[in-house]
Amino acid sequence: MADSLTEVLSGGDLSLTTLKALLDNSFDSILVTDSTKAGKILYANKGFNALTGYSTKEVIGKTPRILQGAATDKKVLDRLRKALTDGKPFEGRAINYKKNGTPFIMHWRVVPVKVGRNTKVWLAIQREGSAVE
Repeated sequence: MADSLTEVLSGGDLSLTTLKALLDNSFDSILVTDSTKAGKILYANKGFNALTGYSTKEVIGKTPRILQGAATDKKVLDRLRKALTDGKPFEGRAINYKKNGTPFIMHWRVVPVKVGRNTKVWLAIQREGSAVE
C-alpha cells in the first residue's frame, strides 16, 4: 500500500489513471496548454464545458483567447503574458465570454508544469467568480 501521493503518482499506469480521474472529475474548469508562445489547448475537462459551453473537440488546438472579448481587461492579460514569459504562476480575474456570448467573471490560476527547469505545459484552473470575492 502506498504511503503518499508521491508514491502513487510515481507508479506509471496508476499515475496517469489517477491524474486523468482528477482532471476529468474536477468541479473546476481545467485546461492544459502547450508551452509554446501560441499556447494551444491540449486538454479541456468536463468542467470547462460546463463553464463555457465549448466542447473539448471545439477547443483542442485553439488558444484560451477564444474566451476573450470586448470587456476582457487588457491589463490582466498583460500580467498573464508577463507571467507566462517569465515561467511564473499567475492568478487573476477578468470578464470572459461563454460560447453563447454571455459574459462572465472568470477567476483563474495558471501554473507551469516543469520537468527540471523546462516548462512542458501550462495548467489553467478556472471558475466563475463574482465581482466581489
